[in-house]
Amino acid sequence: MGSDAYVPLFETKRAKGRVIRRLFAASIFVGIGFIVVYRLSHRPRNGEDGRWAWIGLLGAELWFSLYWVLTQALRWNCVYRRTFKDRLSQRYENDLPGMDIFVCTADPKTEQPIMVINTVLSVMAYDYPTEKLSVYLSDDAAHDSTFYALIEASQFAKHWIPYCKKFYVEPRSPGAYFQSISEPHEAEEAKGFLAIKKLYEDMENGIITAAKLGRIPEEVRSKYKGFSQWDSFFSQRDHDTILQILIDGRDPKAKDIDGCSLPTLVYLAREKRPQHPHNFKAGAMNALIRVSQNISNGQIILNVDCDMYSNNSNSVRDALCFFLDEKKGHEIAFVQFPQSFGNITKNEIYDGSMRIGMDVEFHGMDGYGGPPYVGTGCFHRRNTLTGKKFDNECMEDWKREETADIIKALASCTYEENTQWGKEMGVKYGCPVEDVITGLSIQTRGWKSVYFNPERSAFLGVATTTLPQTLVQHKRWSAGDFLILLSSYSPAWYARGKISFGLQLGYCCYCLWAPNCFATLYYTIIPSLYLLKGISLFPKASSPWCIPFAFVLSAKNLCSLAEFLRCGGTILGWWNSQRIWLYKRTSSYLFGFIDAVLMSAGFSQPAFEITAKVADEDVIERYEKEMMEFGPGASSSSPMFIILATLALLNLFCFVGLVAKVATGDANIRIDTLVLQILLCGILVLINWPLFQGLLLRRDNGKMPSSITVKSIGLAVFACTCFLFLE
Repeated sequence: MGSDAYVPLFETKRAKGRVIRRLFAASIFVGIGFIVVYRLSHRPRNGEDGRWAWIGLLGAELWFSLYWVLTQALRWNCVYRRTFKDRLSQRYENDLPGMDIFVCTADPKTEQPIMVINTVLSVMAYDYPTEKLSVYLSDDAAHDSTFYALIEASQFAKHWIPYCKKFYVEPRSPGAYFQSISEPHEAEEAKGFLAIKKLYEDMENGIITAAKLGRIPEEVRSKYKGFSQWDSFFSQRDHDTILQILIDGRDPKAKDIDGCSLPTLVYLAREKRPQHPHNFKAGAMNALIRVSQNISNGQIILNVDCDMYSNNSNSVRDALCFFLDEKKGHEIAFVQFPQSFGNITKNEIYDGSMRIGMDVEFHGMDGYGGPPYVGTGCFHRRNTLTGKKFDNECMEDWKREETADIIKALASCTYEENTQWGKEMGVKYGCPVEDVITGLSIQTRGWKSVYFNPERSAFLGVATTTLPQTLVQHKRWSAGDFLILLSSYSPAWYARGKISFGLQLGYCCYCLWAPNCFATLYYTIIPSLYLLKGISLFPKASSPWCIPFAFVLSAKNLCSLAEFLRCGGTILGWWNSQRIWLYKRTSSYLFGFIDAVLMSAGFSQPAFEITAKVADEDVIERYEKEMMEFGPGASSSSPMFIILATLALLNLFCFVGLVAKVATGDANIRIDTLVLQILLCGILVLINWPLFQGLLLRRDNGKMPSSITVKSIGLAVFACTCFLFLE
């Protein structure tokens, strides 16, 4: 196609109002400058009360200022993408590339088999030529219940795929589909609906029953020879590779009920041995890359978490609009879709949608060369995952090797020894956020990435439903991101000159999540404690120096609120997000920082903590009522709970103590000099109201454990007493 006739497959538009946003950001920056000048010029002299606290606040405010500048890099150059799928079909419908889809699961207890196969079925039913579509399930638990569920799914797919295409079903996860609609009115569609629903319910009941009983029906075991590998000597941590091609799309007999070909469907449980590290999800992904190359060898790879079902059957074509664009497609390594969730409540009590990150910040990184790879909902050019550097060549042709023994060897635990897998090839090892460091390394080899956020979410997953889950998840993310900063792949120095400066700042914004804990902890403790003694650490209300503090505080929060509302949130949802922001910074990020330092120094090894995708009915009921959940899983996050509860109670005691002193006419308390401190302490008390409920008022199973309540009260009283009498 000549350049004169070039019509793009996608377009890129810059965000509106960038000049206004930049002027507004500049005004806040000026306000920050005045705050720093005030701190330096009004520093207490040696021997005056509060001198060291004042210096500490200056350090905290300098850190907040630096980090705020980094966050502006994520908003300075936002871009938005639009695809033209009709043009893609006109040009490439007969030459679409092969598509390999990886679904990873690791624990049938926290990731139930019925949920896993719903995700598998949703991607098998993509609006895409089935002969070019292959789906791989990596089962790192090597559990026969998951294998059984996939066998059942392979049979159900013969009915489900033609039904989806006949009636244009969305979403194509059968579980989500049947929950989202009632029986159709049209006779033919209603008949088909009832028939396919009955088939699904039968399959669902069989899978759930087998999972509960812990055994597979004997008639099924005898029918499929694959079950022979789960013998009496089998161990989930010590077993050979299990590889089963349940549907071979190249087999002329692999047809659905309408006589059309089916996608290839493969089950893989890679070899595990106690003496060999298996590298968690990264190891599973690398095994899938090698195995799939010798079965279907699709030029494009999509990987999704097992709870992240396809919500849009055309998202695969959206991704290809970027890869196959004649002018810009050759430089794109991966296309990242947002992480969206189907169980988010109206006011998002745990900020589970990550709304600002997905709807604002990733668009900003896209404007500087591309978003990070976040481990799910991402389409990759295969050769970028095997270490290829960027050049002007497009996709390559791949040869197939179809010997089963060779394929099994590719998933053995010794295959990677003395190779570059996990280093220069495949997904990186040695980091809790292997996805982010892998995407960064791809970008430093000259490739670009694209962020596409369509109106209809491409994938829907399961957000955390308890506070312990949320805190533990963010501890792992913050530890992994900070570990990247300390590693040889640091965006601060390794990536310098290899990616744009704006993208460097964007990565650093996430990599510095963990160190944020110290400034935040200081600001939530010290001003409140000094309030007890009536010592002012801020300008008095009548001073002109109060203006920059008031302006920066109000402007930043009003801008944050407007941003949240523009992204579809609610006012209460924004307030909840501010609470979770505080909880993450004072607990998750602190322990994430410690974990990262220990891992960097070689004192501990990275661990992969699976976020539970299932919950008890009473937990779900409280979640839907937007009641904060402290109970289930509290043992795994009890140190973080102790910190949160102690900080909340400390601020409450300080606030009550000040009120008591004012009520008794304490001459040392001058309210006009303490207005900003009272405001700060009051906000901290108010934002912790759900925590006070869990500590002192609730009696349900979701309340804070009594042991944590007793410890936190004791620690808060001890801290206030020591400060009053020993300082």
